[in-house]
Amino acid sequence: MEALRQDDPRRFGRFTALARFHEGASAVRYVARDTATGEVALVTAARPELAAVPVFSRRFRAEARTAERLAGGWVSPPVDTGEEPEAPADGPEPLWTAAGYVPALPLAEAVAIAGPLPERALRILGAGIAEILSRVHASGSVLQGLAPGTVLLAADGPRLTAFGPLGAAASAEVGPGGQLSVRLGYLTPEQIEGKEVSAASDLFVLGLLLAYAATGTTPFTEGPAEEAARRIAEDEPELDAVPDPLRELIASCLAKDPAERPAAGTVAAELALEGAAGLARGGWLPERLAAAVTDQEARVLALEPPEEDPEPEAEPEEAAGAEESGPEDTPEPEDARPEDPRALPEPQDARTAPEPEDARPLPVPPADASPADASPVNAPASQAPTAAPVSAPASASDGDIGEDRGTTRFLNTGPRPPQNDRPTTQLALPHELTAPPGTALVPAAHPMPPALPAAPGTPQQPQQPQPQPQPQQLHQRPSHTQGGPAPYPAAALPAGPAGPGGPGGGPMVSLPLPPAPAPAPDPGASRRTLLTIAAAAVGGLVVGGGSVAALGSGDTAAATDDKPAPKPRRTLPGQAPEPRWIYAHPASESSPLTTAVWQDKLLVVTSESQASAVDLRTGKRLWQRADGAKGQAALAAGDDLVFVASPTEFLWLSPKNGKVVHRMRYTEAFADLPGLTVGRLAGSSGPVIWFTGSHTVTVKAPKPKKGEKKEKDKEVVQAHFFAYDIVQRKELWRTAVPAGRSPGTPVYRVVAERSADVLVRQDAVSLTAAEVKAAKGKGSVRSFDQKTGKLLWTKKYGAASLEAATTGDEDGTLYAAVGRDLQAFEADTTKPLWRVEGSDGSWFGTPLIAGPLIHTTERSRLVGAVERESGRLVWRRSTEVPGIGNAPSLTLSSSEKTLIAADAIQVTVFSAADGERLWKFQDIGSADPKGATVSAPYRALAFGETVVVQRDRSFYAFPVA
Repeated sequence: MEALRQDDPRRFGRFTALARFHEGASAVRYVARDTATGEVALVTAARPELAAVPVFSRRFRAEARTAERLAGGWVSPPVDTGEEPEAPADGPEPLWTAAGYVPALPLAEAVAIAGPLPERALRILGAGIAEILSRVHASGSVLQGLAPGTVLLAADGPRLTAFGPLGAAASAEVGPGGQLSVRLGYLTPEQIEGKEVSAASDLFVLGLLLAYAATGTTPFTEGPAEEAARRIAEDEPELDAVPDPLRELIASCLAKDPAERPAAGTVAAELALEGAAGLARGGWLPERLAAAVTDQEARVLALEPPEEDPEPEAEPEEAAGAEESGPEDTPEPEDARPEDPRALPEPQDARTAPEPEDARPLPVPPADASPADASPVNAPASQAPTAAPVSAPASASDGDIGEDRGTTRFLNTGPRPPQNDRPTTQLALPHELTAPPGTALVPAAHPMPPALPAAPGTPQQPQQPQPQPQPQQLHQRPSHTQGGPAPYPAAALPAGPAGPGGPGGGPMVSLPLPPAPAPAPDPGASRRTLLTIAAAAVGGLVVGGGSVAALGSGDTAAATDDKPAPKPRRTLPGQAPEPRWIYAHPASESSPLTTAVWQDKLLVVTSESQASAVDLRTGKRLWQRADGAKGQAALAAGDDLVFVASPTEFLWLSPKNGKVVHRMRYTEAFADLPGLTVGRLAGSSGPVIWFTGSHTVTVKAPKPKKGEKKEKDKEVVQAHFFAYDIVQRKELWRTAVPAGRSPGTPVYRVVAERSADVLVRQDAVSLTAAEVKAAKGKGSVRSFDQKTGKLLWTKKYGAASLEAATTGDEDGTLYAAVGRDLQAFEADTTKPLWRVEGSDGSWFGTPLIAGPLIHTTERSRLVGAVERESGRLVWRRSTEVPGIGNAPSLTLSSSEKTLIAADAIQVTVFSAADGERLWKFQDIGSADPKGATVSAPYRALAFGETVVVQRDRSFYAFPVA
């Protein structure tokens, strides 16, 4: 953390800035406090120069939306998106987002403090990040957000703070006409060859991060800098210092061929089978890091809003004069040293140096220049979280002790790579995107201000001298800013056809981005706004042939060269297969209420406005019918009709065109129950459906006695439980049952159907207050005669609660969640049969019966299988979704070979026989910055060799066994 600077914003909506947490190329993160609640948050604010560029603004908000959709577990949930700020009169609209503050250290800082991480910590770090990547990759997206500065280490596990190229950018530049160029800090072999990035590219970078965390260095730095590209593309990584149990896995992540790298889910499972959260229980950080995290938390809690600096800012004339002065006589800007009483004095011998100028070669240094006058590529993160540009000369007090330059060491741990030369830096941006004189680019990272005070009672640490760079010159680009190493040193590459500054520039790496929807083009705009994405190491390494990925107004990411599109990469283990089709429910219609598969031919969707059908072979909509508005899940009424229960009538629709073939209004079908309200269907079996209904009757007051006043008539709700044949279209039976909570219809669910009876459980939300009190916390199951509907008995099972998940089988066994365990009972006698222990702090959801097995699901995101007869555990696996939530809902494929677990975060697919994790899927929703956040849970419907995965309006048909 650092003290605030004079030009830092003090307010972000309801948050007051307290301190700087981290500075990146495209944004600055601040520790801030909610003025109303006192809640501490981490605010990410875009640099104003970049926020003014429309394509940057759209991308920033899109990445913020991605963070919001990934919230939970190892992603801190946003508390404010800052989407409706008041733009200042003289500047661009501010861009910021706030997430809950979690005390944590950037990975680079952690390695600087305690050195390489031990094996257990490496496993938790890698598993946590891989779990996030698995969720991102399941949607077909690529993260491109990993860097030592975007990965934090908290007391309970890792955190990720960047969700796209902007968050992990090593530099960002504004060029002519508002062009924006962003460089990432990492290259992969496929990028060097000019190929597109994929999910496997994220795995390569994960391998680099794990190698760095395990050794304190990266595996491709050994050797001449000019051969860096060849080493990345051809050489095996140096992993001798990586712990033996992890070496093979990290090496597989660093495989040259993307198809040979493991999937993120596979990496997570191999590192921590029980999940990162499970392995991290009881603490995971080394003692020094745990103490540093605790100290940071204490310092944050002690922070108070800084006093406003009364000094006026420099007059415009003075600022203009400062721009015209040369680098040698330019005084330091006032905001370089905040006048803060907490600030430590600057060392007397600290010298500053001018920044490099990218657009023209640097002067040749004198022959007698000392080697110490050249800055190392990697400025120590402990001195400056946002390093100065790599080719900036350093002072003699920069800590360089003249060690061998052949190896890269980070954070003052040893030798550094050689300074890149001018041709290499020039290749970082094509000539046509280089700003002409007079066009200012994004200012370089500010020098590190004095440190914040230590927490109360904490001794002050001696401060190292801080070299102070001069104000940014035109055309300079910030260097690597993520607080950690680039994976390899800069390499000199051949210049373009006209030399280093010639028109050809240098080859750029194609880094396509997932498209962010853009508003309609501004007809008044004179030039297209572009976002150019290039990959570069700290020193500006840009290698490989290919194209530049560009985003313009209304454009999607596309290569600017004429190369054919690459062939789709084969499916990797853990990655969802290609969907057979994708269907998007129209945005002009209301969201789906229910979905059902009809005869393995149609997907019938009901909404507030209509019922519609989608062809299960093609994913194309066939028809829609307004009569089916607000209908319940469609069922098969024989082989040729679709049955839908609407709020006022039963409908039988033609599967070909949705035409109403039969209509039975409740007022006609149940004429003796005027005003009948039909509740949710309780269940179905073949042509028979069961449901509840209620209506209100007037009970006449008794005739008063002589001299007494007549009482008022009473309105009483009467409820019934029905059985109805949807093929014969007739009522089979009805039986009176107690009315439920207002408005009066009880909500039943059939938990088991047997030859003689049907077992039913009432949802706790529909119980009356009197029923809840009488139950004394225990739930019950009712038995109704199959033929007559007569209530046979009502029983309670052990300590199963009112909300306990319950199901049963045709053999007379009932399975119920009891406390944290799953227990089997004889349905007729309530005798306990066996018990399966659950995990601490969790409970079981509704199990799924499949032949000799019963598949289990837990709130701790564990899915498993036990033998129905004995309760013996066959297998148990985690979905790898961190944290605690609702237990995933379970669906079996038609062959019963594949088990699908769906929750609010993702869909995880297992082999039903042995629990092998097959793949995961997550739809993170629309990338539209102003689009609604999708929070609906996933649903899965199986038919044939396909499973349809739904989340809100989106439907995906995946092949399954």
